[in-house]
Amino acid sequence: MRVPLSWLRELVDLPAVTAHEVADKLTAAGLKLESVTSYGDDIKNVVVGEVLEVEELAGFKKPIRHCRVEVGEATPREIVCGATNFVAGDRVPVVLPGGVLPGGFEVGARKTYGRLSEGMICSERELGLGDDHDGIMVLPADTPIGTDVVELLGLRDDVIELEITPDIGYALSVRGVAREAATAFGVDFHDPAAVEPPQAQGIAWPASIADPTACDRFVLREVTGFDPDTTSPLWMRVRLTRSGMRPVSLAVDITNYVMLELGQPLHAFDRSKLTGGIVVRRALPGEKLETLDHVVRTLQPEDILITDESGPISMAGTMGGLHTEISAASTDIVIEAAHFSATGTSRESRKHSLVSEASKRFERGVDRELPLAASWRAVQLMVELGGATAAPGVTHVEVEVEPARIAIPVDHPGNVAGVSYSRETVIRRLEQVGCTVVDGAFPALRKGGVDPTGVVSGGALAARLAVTGDDMITVTPPSWRPDLTDPNDLAEEVIRLEGYENLPSMLPKAPAGAGLTEGQRLRRRVGRALAAAGYVEVLAYPFVGERDFDNLQLPAGDARRRAVRLANPLSEDEPLMRTTLLPGLLKTLVRNVGRGFGDMALFESGLVYRPRDGAPASAPVLGVDRRPSEEELASVAAALPRQPQRVAVVLAGEFERSGWWGSGRAANWADAVQAARLVAGEARVELGVTADQHEPWHPGRCAALYVGDTLAGHAGELHPRVIEAYGLPPRTCAMELELTVLETAMPGPAEAPPVSGYPVATQDVALIVPVWTPVADVEAALRDGAGELLESVRLFDVYTGAQAGEGNKSLAYTLRFRAADRTLTAEETTAARDAAVAVAADRVGAQLRGA
Repeated sequence: MRVPLSWLRELVDLPAVTAHEVADKLTAAGLKLESVTSYGDDIKNVVVGEVLEVEELAGFKKPIRHCRVEVGEATPREIVCGATNFVAGDRVPVVLPGGVLPGGFEVGARKTYGRLSEGMICSERELGLGDDHDGIMVLPADTPIGTDVVELLGLRDDVIELEITPDIGYALSVRGVAREAATAFGVDFHDPAAVEPPQAQGIAWPASIADPTACDRFVLREVTGFDPDTTSPLWMRVRLTRSGMRPVSLAVDITNYVMLELGQPLHAFDRSKLTGGIVVRRALPGEKLETLDHVVRTLQPEDILITDESGPISMAGTMGGLHTEISAASTDIVIEAAHFSATGTSRESRKHSLVSEASKRFERGVDRELPLAASWRAVQLMVELGGATAAPGVTHVEVEVEPARIAIPVDHPGNVAGVSYSRETVIRRLEQVGCTVVDGAFPALRKGGVDPTGVVSGGALAARLAVTGDDMITVTPPSWRPDLTDPNDLAEEVIRLEGYENLPSMLPKAPAGAGLTEGQRLRRRVGRALAAAGYVEVLAYPFVGERDFDNLQLPAGDARRRAVRLANPLSEDEPLMRTTLLPGLLKTLVRNVGRGFGDMALFESGLVYRPRDGAPASAPVLGVDRRPSEEELASVAAALPRQPQRVAVVLAGEFERSGWWGSGRAANWADAVQAARLVAGEARVELGVTADQHEPWHPGRCAALYVGDTLAGHAGELHPRVIEAYGLPPRTCAMELELTVLETAMPGPAEAPPVSGYPVATQDVALIVPVWTPVADVEAALRDGAGELLESVRLFDVYTGAQAGEGNKSLAYTLRFRAADRTLTAEETTAARDAAVAVAADRVGAQLRGA
């Protein structure tokens, strides 16, 4: 909303303040400032002149005139001009040499078309008054010669632009902003709507309301003998332009001017084009209307229409119809002002992608009491400026609407703000907003209800009144504030008018608690550990489609194909909630590889959604008018899917980078398994690793990850078909592990192991085992056989060749032994090593290499 300061001063007795000071006050009151624009400050040396003589210059492709212009100096000025809409004797604005026009355009004396031109005669656009550039601006004949045009035409002005949020629709008018400015400065406000229209004598045009939910007040007035050739006065065109609207014609400009001034949209019908009585109703199936923008629109059943016997003539509150548009020949005009449904207008505007200045106001809420005053204001301007005659009748159709009343304790605003406001302050601020305040609460509220007249208090406030007997007031919001519907709305009005800057700055008291849960700590440790190991965390959308399950090569009966379907998906290609983290990670990997990053190690931690067996297909939709019962909450919980926390990684390209130090190492299935061990280590859980076949992994390079006897996840190299389906780099590896399983298996609080001060003893052992023997089984056997003295086991070499024998492999381990109370002897470490080898031989058939 753009508000010229000069217009604002007509409605408010502002002190001698600048536009920026006014803007600061409005900002402090809660209105959002966009900008402050100054007009006319850069215009210099523009005066009123009288054209004495006009000489037509021949020999040029366009009309050129040499004029002698009297500007109040000793001698007339000679000026060359290309406009032809003025004659000798006309008074015109003239920029003298050295003068400046808007935008910093300087004018000097120069020779052009063979004549000396000492200045320039100006059009409206050149003076910054509008878009009219068809000809020179001709001033009234009695305008004094030599007068400063800036002062004469009021060119110097400031415009305050505000961003109007949906809850303050009243500020989409100079009237609304002026009321806020008057309150902010503590000065008088002159309401332009405070007029008393004359007593009506009959009706202007027959009308009725067929649907009270669409419109509750409809007013028609009529003028006759309007002169359509009359142009809008300059002051009106300037105000419309600076308020962001384009002048069109006098009748249209008047309706737009009144809308900007009062906030009430108006519409003008050509009386000669109306047929029969007007009815406000909803659209019927198949109805169409060609609107003023020359678009034929197919109407929807919920659209609000203004109709006559010929059918729809206007989309109520949005845009008029072309058939009844006033034209250059319209002399009899019917003016319509109404109060339409805010939600109905909003839906109509959005369905048809038709946002107008009228719809912006109606959807935010228009003052229901304005139609009579606004329509009369428009009639007065048409009579005054267009030579029209006001018809004595007025059509006023309305549906009775009981005003809302809100009961609140007087100390409620103070309790919300944390500041003590006196009773007198609360009442005074509410009355400044326009509310009517009476003491006490209606009897029905003392029982915690809503009385038949529409008084609202809210159960908590009513209960508080019944128990404590608090000092209550009942507030009736003004008609121009339909947004005030709740006690907290009233509290906000008191707080903002008292000043947000006066609220104390206090940190909220932190409630006592135990900090993060063990599960939260685990997720943070896992994220830090993976990041330290070279992985980059990503956050993918939790949505997938059937195509992702196909790309993962999941069989038809796989549980991961059973997914929760979204009621309103962002994309029809991904209407399901994910049952695995891999699709999002793989798509992120593909996107990065496509942009030239082929060596990637990514991880994500998040929820997956696995429907429960026997759960209902959809959750029940509960109302918001009360707290759900325990049974209703249980029914919602039963429909929710199981949501375990998981972590997954994907690897492609080099895991250890190549460089000047030598060649790197490509990521392989072992790195994916190691990532799982890294995660399990943060949970202090031992992870069992066994060979497995599980989609989407390669059947020969897939490991199942166990915590005890519970399957926790899988790791390994992805299947070639999966790599091809997603377009992944060759030999891409992945791991997915369920953190919820690890969290359940976590031991108690970690205890630091005792640190031995005695030296370590190492023994190396190389074992020959069948090539198909899992390394994890060999390591487990060595651990069990070595006993308590074993500190760690590390595999440092794997050999397959002639010395190992056909079908065998050699595994070389380093065993570290240490005692807490003594230095181990060679005999003790050798015995422990032999015991470990014996258990390995018994379990997996291992033999010492070279034995």
